[in-house]
Amino acid sequence: MDTTLTDEIKRLTSLGLHHRCVEGDLARVAGLTLEINRLKKEKKAVICAHVYQTPDIILGIGDLVGDSYKLADDCRKTAADIIVFCGVHFMAETAKILNPSKKVYVPSKNAGCSLSEAITGGDVRKLKAEHPGLPVVTYINTSAEVKAESDCIVTSANAEKILRKMYEKHDKVIFVPDRFMGLNLAKALGKTPGKDIFLWKGACIVHEHFNPGLIKVYKKKYPGLVALAHAECPSELIDAVDFMGGTGDMMRYVENTNASAYLLVTECGFGELAKLKFPEKNFIAMCRLCPYMKSITLGSVLALLKDPAPEEVTVPAAIADRAKRSIDKMFELAA
Repeated sequence: MDTTLTDEIKRLTSLGLHHRCVEGDLARVAGLTLEINRLKKEKKAVICAHVYQTPDIILGIGDLVGDSYKLADDCRKTAADIIVFCGVHFMAETAKILNPSKKVYVPSKNAGCSLSEAITGGDVRKLKAEHPGLPVVTYINTSAEVKAESDCIVTSANAEKILRKMYEKHDKVIFVPDRFMGLNLAKALGKTPGKDIFLWKGACIVHEHFNPGLIKVYKKKYPGLVALAHAECPSELIDAVDFMGGTGDMMRYVENTNASAYLLVTECGFGELAKLKFPEKNFIAMCRLCPYMKSITLGSVLALLKDPAPEEVTVPAAIADRAKRSIDKMFELAA
C-alpha cells in the first residue's frame, strides 16, 4: 500500500474513524479524503461541515465544523477564496450573504430542507400585513428571500435569548417558520401563541415524528439515562425529556455532565459525532436520518472540487443586502 495512503488511514483512525462508521473500507475513504484535501488546498477552499454530516466528512475533510450559528459565524472569518458547504442549501445561502465576494458551493443538488421550503417571502409579507408593526423573528432554517423579509434571525442555540431581548421592546412578535420550536419557546417565555407570539405552520421532517412515549420506555430500561431533544421536536416530546436545545447546546451538555447514558433525540449524524467525541460515554440510539444532509458524500464533494460551476450558490444583491441586516441583528443580540 502507498505510504501516503497508509499515513492517511492512520490519521483518520487517530481521529476516531473506523470501518464501522464509514461506508466501505477505510482505505477507500482515505483515498477520497487525500484527494479532497489536496484539491481544497490547491483551490484555496474551506469546507464547512454541519454536525449532521457523516463522520468521514466531519473528521476527514471538515475545516469548520458546528451547528448553524457556529458555521455562520466561522464563515465571516475565513480567508479562503471558496466555501464548500457540506450542509443544506439555506446554510450555503447564509454563507454567501456573509461573504459576497467568495464563491460558495453545495456538493448536492438534493440538499434542500423541508422546514425552509415551508415558507416563502410572500408568506412573510402576508403575516406582516396581518400583524402590522410586529417584528419578524425568523429561524435560520429559511431561504434568503425569507430572511430579507425578517427583522432578526435566530438559531436553536440563541432563539430564547434573542426573543427575550425582543420582548423587552415589543409586546408581540411573529416567529417563523417552525411551529414546534415556536410553541416550545412560547412555553419557556410564558407567552401565548396567537396572542403575543404568532407562529407559522412549518416543521422539520426529521424532528416532527419522534414518539414521546418511548422516552419513558428508555428511562425505565436504562436507569439514570438523560434524554436530550432538539428544539424542533413537538412539545409533547420536549415535556418528556431532560434537556431541550440546539445541537451545540446538546453537545456541551454531554461534555459537562456524567450520566449513566444519553438519549439524543435528533438527526443521527449528531449521535455519531457524539460517540466519536466522547467514546467513554454511553449513548442510546433514538434518531432519524435527514435525507437532505445525507445526500452529500465524499464522492460528491470530490466531484464538486473538480467541477464546481454547476453547484454555485448565488443570492441577488438586493435580497442579500436585506437578509444580511437580519443576520447581523442576530449576531448583535446573541453577543
